[in-house]
Amino acid sequence: MRKITYKSAGVDIDKANRLIRDYKNSASRTKTKGVISDIGSFGGLLRPNFKKFKDPILVSSTDGVGTKLKLAFLVNKHDTIGIDLVAMSANDILCSGAEGLFFLDYISTGKINVSTLRDVVRGIATGCRQAGYALIGGETAEMPGMYQSGEYDLAGFGVGIVDRRDIIDGSGIRPNDIVLGLESSGLHSNGYSLVRKVFTENELRQYSDELLKPTRLYCKAVLALKKRIKIKGIANITGGAFYDKIPRIIPKGTAIEIYKDSWQVSWIFRLIKKKANLNDSQIYRTLNMGIGMVLVLAKRDVDNATKILASYRVKSHVIGRVRKGQREVVVA
Repeated sequence: MRKITYKSAGVDIDKANRLIRDYKNSASRTKTKGVISDIGSFGGLLRPNFKKFKDPILVSSTDGVGTKLKLAFLVNKHDTIGIDLVAMSANDILCSGAEGLFFLDYISTGKINVSTLRDVVRGIATGCRQAGYALIGGETAEMPGMYQSGEYDLAGFGVGIVDRRDIIDGSGIRPNDIVLGLESSGLHSNGYSLVRKVFTENELRQYSDELLKPTRLYCKAVLALKKRIKIKGIANITGGAFYDKIPRIIPKGTAIEIYKDSWQVSWIFRLIKKKANLNDSQIYRTLNMGIGMVLVLAKRDVDNATKILASYRVKSHVIGRVRKGQREVVVA
């Protein structure tokens, strides 16, 4: 009888171990002071510095990259998709005013391609360094028959920390406060099901450099701003965009007006809107339209905030204001 090994069944442990060695090298460059375990342990260990907090609160988030992966597969470009993975969780955690502690990833594929997944992992490590997170562990699962050849899926999990008294939750937002929009690097990681529907395969290849720009990480810039200026609310503009994400921070009795002509919308957003034949309310509920994150501040703090953000190479614009209302967003 023919012997059937794990390798002949489609799982190559030796390839996985080679990838782990690359993973260790990448993760080592994200190591922070509190990390006390090496990659390869059964669990990642980190000792947080609680001494600087009176009442430390942990903030967590998990997410994936969505169908942006399909474009990465199409053009065989995998070196930035890991940055997207980190950003999807880290930017959400930032909305509470939390600084990053650690990040974990999960990669699943039908057959391990060491070169491809090495690029993915290096991107994850780059994202962690940009956001100030330690990459302390992860999992790579080889699952024959689950994915088409050359495809994989990603998920990430991040944990941050903030003092209870410093949590940003929007409760202090009042009429006449200002909405400051932070420029995105592009589409970030939302709307790609629409993108793949409106563009032909040739067009996706043609525009791939723009469409695969990695999601901007705002952590270091906004945390630096938080030390000097009171930020009343933060919303990460991802799925649902302006209409679904901003209401999460609007307190009772207020509303937010967004002035869509207050910043320059780049050509890729205009092109998608035209090809999809969408109206403003539809496109501003689907894509970030060039604004990846919004902050709500007192009017007196706007000029200083803009300068601080610019020192971290984050461009910002006054894109709206707070008024009385019923927790709605109006894009005008």
